Amino acid sequence: MEIVNVELKSRSYPIFIGTGLLQDAASLLKPWIKGKAMIVTDQNIEPLYGQTLSASLTGNGMEVHVQPMPPGETTKTMDHAMKLYTAALKAGLDRRSCIIALGGGVIGDLAGFVAATYMRGIDFIQIPTSLLAQVDSSVGGKVAVDHPMAKNIIGAFHQPKAVIADISALKTLPKRELSAGLAEVIKYGAGLDEGFFYWLEQHISDIMSLDEAALAYAVKRSCQIKASIVQSDETENGKRALLNFGHTFGHAIEVEAGYGVYLHGEAISIGMVYAARLANAMKLIDKSYTERLIKLLKTASLPVEAPGIIMRQLLPTMCHDKKVADGRLTFILPIGIGRTDIFNDIPENLLLKL
Repeated sequence: MEIVNVELKSRSYPIFIGTGLLQDAASLLKPWIKGKAMIVTDQNIEPLYGQTLSASLTGNGMEVHVQPMPPGETTKTMDHAMKLYTAALKAGLDRRSCIIALGGGVIGDLAGFVAATYMRGIDFIQIPTSLLAQVDSSVGGKVAVDHPMAKNIIGAFHQPKAVIADISALKTLPKRELSAGLAEVIKYGAGLDEGFFYWLEQHISDIMSLDEAALAYAVKRSCQIKASIVQSDETENGKRALLNFGHTFGHAIEVEAGYGVYLHGEAISIGMVYAARLANAMKLIDKSYTERLIKLLKTASLPVEAPGIIMRQLLPTMCHDKKVADGRLTFILPIGIGRTDIFNDIPENLLLKL
């Protein structure tokens, strides 16, 4: 087992990375479960891992309530959050209780949002079962629900007490979900770590074939990169925005296509290509960067275009993005392999040519 620590003073927490960790969850989580716990999961994950986690916790004398939710991005709403508040009240959760998110990014975001707001904030623990959640959404404390006009617009910063990334859970992922998670992994290399990008070019097929060593390293390195940035900018006032490479375009694609048409990682994949093409147009990078990025994304079975969606459709939606400041769109654009920067005031005519 590997441990990556997110150092945030009193809000610091460990990320446990390894195989077969769910069976040992109770011993790993004992320091943070002081009262009742509610496991929030989805109806696909509950039969796979819900009983294993619940048995581990109850077998060690912990009182646990399991609350399955419908799967998919359309569950990340205030209506479903309200259902969880009701379930928490019926289960008797108080300020000593905790919420455990067992599932992918949707469950982590929704359960974390409920934990951040129930009784003005109670503890929560992330147990991500998708690659995307293990490498990205479970780390850093961003929790949110969607609005029909904008993704993740209603939320908070609420750090988990611990994260358990069980690599074994990735073996039951549908191929499409695995690929979607790889978009965020590739983001770390293409936007933040040149050496990791080269490693991914050499080992992407190993990850696709579920090689445990390759998966473990990809998760560990991704978490290390994200932790280092979160530690320096917890609430995204500066450097943390670099983690949003591809997201300004990607979130707009999700909204315009309709939530669930593109998985989050698929939309981010397309968004990174748009960002790279914009950087090409601005002469920030040469075309070889974009070509290598597209090749890696395609090898990971990810889309690089959004047929039927044109830039003129995306612009109004992008204006509702959280990163808009004083009416100005913010873009994270590549300036080299493993390097990105923040850009504002991009001329609209340049965007419309993408």
